[in-house]
Amino acid sequence: MDAEQLSSRLTAIASPQRMRIIAAVAAETTHVSELARRVGMSRALLYMHLQRLEEAGFVSGRFDLSDDGKALKLFEIVPFAIEIDLATIVAAVQQETPTKEREN
Repeated sequence: MDAEQLSSRLTAIASPQRMRIIAAVAAETTHVSELARRVGMSRALLYMHLQRLEEAGFVSGRFDLSDDGKALKLFEIVPFAIEIDLATIVAAVQQETPTKEREN
């Protein structure tokens, strides 16, 4: 993982709201409406946070049908571990393209 990817993953979880979402989804796979009630936010705001978490690889969403035929988007946690220490940062930076090459 390069420095940009590491920064993106860390940024995705560096929010108390997103940490609450991760904790709620870790407890059980749930649909957006129920999750919005549990974490106390609107579905629109929740979708924004879930999209960020999904792009970073912390949660996974899938569609399912309820008993009454309504489409529900269910989210589940994707098991992860992030180790952030000096060696991780040095390795991430070493994988980057030199600055001059990125500017061209």
